[in-house]
Amino acid sequence: MAYLEPSEFATKMVDSGEQKIFMSTKDTYIRAFMAGAILALAAFFAITVATKTGQPLVGALLFPVGFIMLYLMKFDLLTGVFTLVPLALIDKRPGCTMNGLMRNWGLVFLGNLSGALLVAFFASFILTYGYQIDGGALAEKVSKIGEARTLGYQEHGLGGWLTIFIRGMLCNWMVSMGVVGAMISTSAGSKMAAMWMPIMLFFFMGFEHSIVNMFLFPFSMIMGGGFTVSDYIIWNELPTALGNLVGGFLLVGLPLYLTHVRESKKTKASVHTVASL
Repeated sequence: MAYLEPSEFATKMVDSGEQKIFMSTKDTYIRAFMAGAILALAAFFAITVATKTGQPLVGALLFPVGFIMLYLMKFDLLTGVFTLVPLALIDKRPGCTMNGLMRNWGLVFLGNLSGALLVAFFASFILTYGYQIDGGALAEKVSKIGEARTLGYQEHGLGGWLTIFIRGMLCNWMVSMGVVGAMISTSAGSKMAAMWMPIMLFFFMGFEHSIVNMFLFPFSMIMGGGFTVSDYIIWNELPTALGNLVGGFLLVGLPLYLTHVRESKKTKASVHTVASL
């Protein structure tokens, strides 16, 4: 295992954020589309396994395969760019602006949403043979999940909304640790292990991930979930996305940057000064 020191992979985080700002519209959208689709397929897989086995932990153990696949292919999730792209602005990389950041986030959002919706359509179609039969136990399961994680939160008013927000923060704390985990080694096996652990944790704990939800809630609605699009946006997607932003940036990206990138620069300057004496 070729382990990289935090000062090395933290600098790679900033480099990655800069690269994403300057990526072409086509590449940004396609990579985001593929990321949303793969993560949605992994969620469909994990829910299917958990439903058939009656063991949610088994589903959580297997869900990270999708995250690992998409990050090894360098595809982008909104949760990841929430963490990485702002670092390029904080580091004052040439040409990195707020407009560039918002362009990246907007394209990744659209790409993730498109990919997730496509898989929601595919999943609902194959479960019902083209909407000709009932979706069975899996359809019942996902419809109940959708209702519980929209209307269930709505019943608690502001407290429910803040609960989603905090679950979104906790989710992207773990997901972003997985993003960083992909950078701590040059070994593929080590990258996989480092990504697997935090992703398994977030999924089993029921934390809220904005991209997984872009698949889960449309899928739930198609399968008979008794909630509306506005219920989904206001009582799940919006607070989840905001929580993901705060959790990824404040709990992962910024602490690593402040303690390893800036500190690294100070240390190098200090060493250079001593060496010149």
